[in-house]
Amino acid sequence: MVLSLDRWVGKVAIVTGASSGIGAAIAEQLVEQGIKVAAFARRQGRLEELATKLSDKKGKLYPVKVDMTKEEDILNGFEWVKENLGPVHILVNNAGTGEYGNLTDGDTETWQNVFQLNVIGLCIATREAIKDMKANNVDGHIIHINSTAGHQTFVGLNVYPASKFAVTALAETLRLELNSLKLKIKITSLSPGLVNTEILSEEFKQSERFKKIIEGKQILDPVDIADGVIYVLSTPPHVQVNENVYISYLL
Repeated sequence: MVLSLDRWVGKVAIVTGASSGIGAAIAEQLVEQGIKVAAFARRQGRLEELATKLSDKKGKLYPVKVDMTKEEDILNGFEWVKENLGPVHILVNNAGTGEYGNLTDGDTETWQNVFQLNVIGLCIATREAIKDMKANNVDGHIIHINSTAGHQTFVGLNVYPASKFAVTALAETLRLELNSLKLKIKITSLSPGLVNTEILSEEFKQSERFKKIIEGKQILDPVDIADGVIYVLSTPPHVQVNENVYISYLL
């Protein structure tokens, strides 16, 4: 099997939640590979800083201010890409959030916010990307940044595991739909374990448990997940990676 990103060079990728962490790492690697990246996030300043950092790379990053919890923002973002960059070839659904706590005393608004971003926002972006790919006869690739919490539950993560179990089901359902429609659009679910990003609360980062995790190198870096995205995109058109799980080798 020959691994190559040549067929994506000069094409358009959308990366959601691209202002920091995993999303920023993915966007950076795609730009380095010569891909035009529409970076969706709420923090425009962060996106512009990243665009400046990558200004001398083979591809280019385009900051697009999008709140992934708002359908109108998502639709406007896709419309901007259509008008300014061209057909979408790659969508990386990275934007996500998690709230700590227990279900027994959870907050309704918190639950709604998690599902709105992790599930509904992802579904809207996926729908719009596939609509664009079909209209332009693009054999594209959809990548959901999932979580090991999408395969097993953990106490104290509130509804986060439930939202990620939904992502697991959505990826598999979409794969079956695409197959039934005879579309050559790939769908991959990448499920990282613990990653050192802003999704981790400051309280947790100050804890003795986190310090031991860092000292023992029992945590992933965002670039590790970006490497996984590059790998699945580099596979030949006839090869589809349905699911990849990434954890520290010490865990």
